Amino acid sequence: MAGKTELLAPCGGPEAVLAAVRCGADAVYLGGSSFSARKNARNFTEEELETAVRYCHLHGVRVYQAVNTVIFDNQYEELLCTLETAARLGIDGLIVQDLGAAEIMRKALPDMPLHASTQMTIHTKQAALFALEKGFCRVVAAREMSRADIAELVGGGAEVEMFVHGALCMSVSGQCYMSAMIGSRSANRGLCAQACRLPFSAREEGRSDLSLKDMSLLREMKDVIGTGALSFKIEGRMKRPEYVAAAVTAYRRAIDSGAADFADEERLRAVFSRSGFTDGYFLGRPSPEMFGVRGKDDVVSAAEVLPKLAALYEKEKKSAVIGFEIKIKRGESAVLSATDGENTVTVVGAIPQEAIHRPTDREQLEKQLFKLGGTIYEPSELSSEIDEGLILPAAELNRLRREAVAALDSARIAANTPKRTFIRFTPSLPKKLDIKPRALRVALTSAEQLSGVPDEAEYIILPMHECERAVSAGADISRLIISPPRYTTDENAELSVLRRLADMGFTRLLCRNIAQLRIGRELGYRLHGDFGLNVTNSYALKALADYGAEDCTVSFEMKTGQIAALADYLPYGAIVYGRLPLMLTRNCPLRNVRNCAECKAHPEKRFLRDRTGRSFPVRCDGTTSEILNSETLYMADRLDEIRGVSFIRLDFDRETAEKVSSVCSEYISGTHSAPDGITRGLFYRGIQ
Repeated sequence: MAGKTELLAPCGGPEAVLAAVRCGADAVYLGGSSFSARKNARNFTEEELETAVRYCHLHGVRVYQAVNTVIFDNQYEELLCTLETAARLGIDGLIVQDLGAAEIMRKALPDMPLHASTQMTIHTKQAALFALEKGFCRVVAAREMSRADIAELVGGGAEVEMFVHGALCMSVSGQCYMSAMIGSRSANRGLCAQACRLPFSAREEGRSDLSLKDMSLLREMKDVIGTGALSFKIEGRMKRPEYVAAAVTAYRRAIDSGAADFADEERLRAVFSRSGFTDGYFLGRPSPEMFGVRGKDDVVSAAEVLPKLAALYEKEKKSAVIGFEIKIKRGESAVLSATDGENTVTVVGAIPQEAIHRPTDREQLEKQLFKLGGTIYEPSELSSEIDEGLILPAAELNRLRREAVAALDSARIAANTPKRTFIRFTPSLPKKLDIKPRALRVALTSAEQLSGVPDEAEYIILPMHECERAVSAGADISRLIISPPRYTTDENAELSVLRRLADMGFTRLLCRNIAQLRIGRELGYRLHGDFGLNVTNSYALKALADYGAEDCTVSFEMKTGQIAALADYLPYGAIVYGRLPLMLTRNCPLRNVRNCAECKAHPEKRFLRDRTGRSFPVRCDGTTSEILNSETLYMADRLDEIRGVSFIRLDFDRETAEKVSSVCSEYISGTHSAPDGITRGLFYRGIQ
């Protein structure tokens, strides 16, 4: 679809498909019964999915299926069945998060277009280039990106799809583990419980310092189009069909006219908003003004407007013109052809009779053949050849029209439904590597902690901005792994720093997002995958191994048994100590109540408190924030239950060098008791 913009609508159920198509969407995205990142949406049975695809393809509307959750090794057969159905139905593209799932898709569906989900946290040009190298044709931009960021992403060569309307997660998509940690409902598995909408206070109780307003770029559509992005996406698979109708109608008008209709904007605000809308990320101005909650007034407004919105999609959309050519010859069966300009069909009728009174003429033909109410067609032209004195009854003309329309419907569906090749295979899960006794790795936040790291530690992971200080302090470069920021705000600056560190002798890079895999490989670093890559299955490990990664820290959403069973396409390890990061945010929740200078002066105030009184530390680097768990993960007394790994990793935050030393000693020597106030993470509970 290069060069043509696309309005992409959410469909959480069959009625939303009607709303999206009839109000002017160019494409829809939806989920089946499995692997959908909106598992709580109505979603589609296989039969409903087939009906939806046929209806969309009749109208020339594309259908993208979301298969965008992380998967586990015991789900490969279920995934293959999902892919086989997608091939049979002629899905136009699959939206994918999991690197392992994408690996399987490329093998099972070699001609299926793959779209890199926003859950892959794609927010830089290098990330887009990585996606292209991995077989994706489209990337869905992170919602936190500015206008300039998106324009830069477009330069990566992939089609770019961007959100223009709908809910904003506080966390960068794909990097939220709060719902999983609190209640085992993983956002990466489509079951987010939206804990961020609950009270979280940076100062007094009762605030909602993690709840953002919904995004609306309706007023910025001229600039949105100017970024070069090709697909404009409305969020809302959990929303009602009336919401879909209102949003598609508004953005269709804005795209076609080049300007927002303020009546449409007010209607969108009424149907669903959280204290209004925000365009802060797109304008590059994240601020406290972006926060909002859904209040009583918002709910009342929606109740008033919803009944009126159904009228937007109650009638069938006229998506094509139809031309007829009819031949009525003496002694021959009547022949009616119909065309929409691209497809032509022909049906055969009865032999005409001699007219006793009024013979069939052009006026009667138009009257009967142009009865197209309830179809997708507008009449265009009629060509006729009629021998004199013949009659073809109105009932016969109506029958011919119905058959011709049905045949043209089928022809349009067939023409708009791509043929897909499905190749069934048996996934391989080898256990071949000679795993040495597991090593210890230590992740620090400052060079001051280095003195607490014991000699037994294989590698030390250190923030990129602390690496030069570590060298000045006499640290052994060969043991250091550079840890760049999880979210890259200036890719050129990051590249510059990494080149300088490479020139200094650093050789190892922790790849915290997919862009850093590509950057690290180009700069000649040895690559170590981080937990933010969300590796939960063996084929994801294979994808990293094929790209040149040396090892990977797997997702901390995995249970001990799932970790142990992974195929060892490359060595892998697990985080077994630390305050796990629950959210990665581009808008600091603490700025709602204090400025950055106050935070720096009083680090003890860098926390959020939930409605139960638990405190969640906030770690900030000036451009992004990480909200850490209220409890520290601790497994020193249960290390024998962490099996199959090549290394264990201890992640420290504000601990002193002395504390680093004592904790490391506990993990090296082992202990039979755990301190109070700790968590076992998800090692035993797992996620749904």
